[in-house]
Formats: sequence, structure tokens, C-alpha cells
Amino acid sequence: MHGIIHLELRKYVEARHGQTAWPKALAQAGIPATLEYVRVGDYPDGELTAIVAAVSRDTGAATEAILEDFGEFIAPDLMATYPRLIRPEWRTLDVLVNAEQTVHKVVRLRNPGARPPLLRCARTTPEEVVITYASPRRLCALARGIVSGIARHYGERVAITEPTCMHRGAEACTLVVRTEGPMA
Repeated sequence: MHGIIHLELRKYVEARHGQTAWPKALAQAGIPATLEYVRVGDYPDGELTAIVAAVSRDTGAATEAILEDFGEFIAPDLMATYPRLIRPEWRTLDVLVNAEQTVHKVVRLRNPGARPPLLRCARTTPEEVVITYASPRRLCALARGIVSGIARHYGERVAITEPTCMHRGAEACTLVVRTEGPMA
């Protein structure tokens, strides 16, 4: 897992649950509190899931809900990380349909160890994008949250359905994202 995700997770945990929640989550996950994640580092996937599981146990919130909230939380920072790759005229669905060819491509080029999820995206109508998400990490809840966060960034409402999911036995997750107009 790319270090930027771990750094963002720390920001999220501290923002949502207080400054003491991060070292507590690390301890419960069996990760040394002295470990400092760096932006360009590559870390075991299990560390992220162990930290999220620890936060889940501590707060009583489902891991899926935490991942989705985390995804929405980090979307603005992810957008700000690659501003030159996102065209000013784009909106939510444009960013989604171009994520693999722009952002993920650059992430893989700049960080040879990085393994962002494989996204196959298709614009099925002017108001809809279908995303096929495939990753051994199975973090589709995080992906849904990022989609929601991107929509919030653009002041748009979206509806997300997931007709197929790896957690329900599918080979990949299918996220159907429909714009529903501006946020109220």
C-alpha cells in the first residue's frame, strides 16, 4: 500500500477520533508506534486493514463504514496531489472515467512499487459511469467513499450502486455512479 494512504489514514483517525486514537490503533494493530509512514513508501496491505479493524473495534463502527468515510475524507487531498492531471472543466464523472489513464498511470510511473487498483471505467450515459474495480485488497468501500468525496468536491450529488462485489463472491466490484444534480 502506498504511503500516502497511510498518512491520510493517520490524518483521518486523528480528525475523527482525536490525537490519542492513532497510537492506540497502532498498538491494537500490533504496529510499533515509532513507525513513521512516509509519502513515497510502500507498506504491507495488512497494516492498513489492521489499523482500520482496530478503529472499528474501538469505535464500534463497521470497517466498511470506516473505509467509506475515510475515502470521502481523503478525496480532496488526493485531488490536490495531482492538480495538473485533472482538467479544470472536468466534473465528478469526468474525473472517474479518466482516473486510470491519468492519476493511476502517473502513480505507477513515479512509484514503481505502487499498486493502485485496476479501474475499468465506461461512460454509459452523460449522467452515468460504470467502474469495474479489481484489486486483491478488496477495498471497494474505500473506492465508494472516494467517489463520494470527489462528488462533494464538485458540489454534486451522486448515487452509487454496487451490483457485483468481491465480498459477495464476484471477481470484481462494479460501481454504477449516477449524478443527481448539485448538492442542496
